[in-house]
Amino acid sequence: MAEKQSLWNPAILSQAVAGAFTKLDPRAMVKNPVMFVVEVGSVLTTALLLEDLAHHQPIAFNLQITLWLWFTVLFANFAEAMAEGRGKAQADTLRKAKGETMAYRYKTDGALEAVSSAQLRSGDVIRVEAGQFIAGDGEVIEGVASVDESAITGESAPVIREAGGDRSAVTGGTRVLSDWIRVKITSNPGETFLDRMIALVEGATRQKTPNEIALSILLSGLTIIFLLAVTTLQPFAIYSHAPQTVFVLVSLLVCLIPTTIGGLLSAIGIAGMDRLVQYNVLAMSGRAVEAAGDVNTLLLDKTGTITLGNRQATEFFPAPDISTERLADAAQLASFSDETPEGRSIVVLAKEKYNLRGRDLTGMRVEFVPFTAQTRMSGVDLPGTRIRKGSADAIAKFLEQEGSSLPRKVSDRVEEIARMGGTPLVVAENTTALGVVYLKDIVKGGLKDRLARLRAMGIRSIMITGDNPLTAAVIAREAGVDDFLAEAKPKDKMDLIKREQAKGKLVAMTGDGTNDAPALAQADVGVAMNTGTQAAKEAGNMVDLDSNPTKLIEIVEIGKQLLMTRGALTTFSISNDVAKYFAIIPAMFAGAFPVLNKLNVMRLATPHSAILSAVIFNALIIVALIPLALKGVKYEPKSASSLLQRNLLIYGLGGVIVPFIGIKIIDVALTALHLA
Repeated sequence: MAEKQSLWNPAILSQAVAGAFTKLDPRAMVKNPVMFVVEVGSVLTTALLLEDLAHHQPIAFNLQITLWLWFTVLFANFAEAMAEGRGKAQADTLRKAKGETMAYRYKTDGALEAVSSAQLRSGDVIRVEAGQFIAGDGEVIEGVASVDESAITGESAPVIREAGGDRSAVTGGTRVLSDWIRVKITSNPGETFLDRMIALVEGATRQKTPNEIALSILLSGLTIIFLLAVTTLQPFAIYSHAPQTVFVLVSLLVCLIPTTIGGLLSAIGIAGMDRLVQYNVLAMSGRAVEAAGDVNTLLLDKTGTITLGNRQATEFFPAPDISTERLADAAQLASFSDETPEGRSIVVLAKEKYNLRGRDLTGMRVEFVPFTAQTRMSGVDLPGTRIRKGSADAIAKFLEQEGSSLPRKVSDRVEEIARMGGTPLVVAENTTALGVVYLKDIVKGGLKDRLARLRAMGIRSIMITGDNPLTAAVIAREAGVDDFLAEAKPKDKMDLIKREQAKGKLVAMTGDGTNDAPALAQADVGVAMNTGTQAAKEAGNMVDLDSNPTKLIEIVEIGKQLLMTRGALTTFSISNDVAKYFAIIPAMFAGAFPVLNKLNVMRLATPHSAILSAVIFNALIIVALIPLALKGVKYEPKSASSLLQRNLLIYGLGGVIVPFIGIKIIDVALTALHLA
């Protein structure tokens, strides 16, 4: 889904230009106090400019001041509209996957009726076959099918959805590729997962985060202080026989208040959430994005999060005097009728390891014995040969019926695999035990390296599982987590999160099952896997559409980017005031107090060019910083003190130096063009 939008995409650009003007509505501007003050100043100077025109007064300087004040407001609105436009473009992509879909709903008598997706209600049961679209969010209650979720996730590889377990949730707008499933609808029209995604990426439900609110209060406070300072400056100027025009006073106010960060603050917050969408992560709130930037502890559910979810065959251990090839051949034959993921993995392992492929059984009297939960075995009957594969006790009973028993070395191998946390399956042919198949949890590729990156960020990882401590220790060591909690029940997960939070730590939790829902809700950052249950996705405050548990690395980096970008641009904005002070104050009072010419360190040509240069720079710097606000400050795993030093050096010192250079260049240009 998350097609990355170019920063200056023409379609988004044109919408942002229009949005810059529509956002001039005072009801919208008042939400940003800093820019609201600039707009009020622009309206005031415009009214005075019209009065000057009516009285045929010179307007060249006043006109330029007024125009650049309006441009300052428009550039700030443009930055916010750009961020929103990227979200709306992503929402349009999602809408293509929505549309009206036909569904085949079960009636009370069991018959099927064709209805539109708009008629479906929570609790309805539908049947979806190969080639058909799933008409709404739901849970698979019968069947197994391959589903194309590319319209939602952007990933072309299909996924398996089946009844029971943690891979039963399906999303409206996805398409069944093979087989059929019976789905129980869990949402009403307008309340689907896709509807929520569209609303969120468009910004309809975005709320300011505590950090953003605190920063808004700080900026508002600074604005009020400078407003009072500029207002009381005029009586002093009149007393010293250096009265200032409203145009100059408004220019001073706009240049001294933190217009740079005020103009970009909304864009930074919106862009933070939109960057997550580009990584196929849906954040339910900006608060969650910010919290991710300060996470200390990460809890990972084992099954389906750290591991692939189903145990897979990894090795054949033959009994004494039995070749590995013979064991693999018999295990594969006995697994052809086993439709479980474990059974299919045995067939695949035999193909890959011993090249046992398409065998011709035509003309032979073959009877396959399917796997059932009751027998816990599967197998095949050939003329004179009975082959069975299943749990150790089930095969032991089979051999007992045949007048035989499990050899001691096979039993020892079964116990050894169990101690290592694996699942042993025994294969027998007639009265002979051929050996053991080793099934184990497969840790997702690259997990260990990515957890090491989290560790470098100062984030401690804890695996949570219902397995026994021995099995948990094996998986934890292989995955590279820092700690683990074994035999964990839903309450144990919540208690662990609460203990970490009581120590003042922010906790992130990833999970995909219904049993993970309470912990996902308790965590500061709850990342639910999209392959998981509906309960898990509703409990978390983020949904990872790729179902990659280590996606938290990107989530943390974006959260840190969001916080660092705000801090960096706030530092830069406030530092700007130093240069603007040296530009405007001497220009205002040097005529009355020649000694103030010493403060004209930039040697600006005239008072008018000094004031106009500062106002123009104040507007243009917002435009120059829009890419940084949308992309964010690059995050590098460093200590807080190192990051602070870098922030002060680049954005603090840079915020002082850049305006001196910029204002001087503008002053030279204005003088050369005779505009001031």
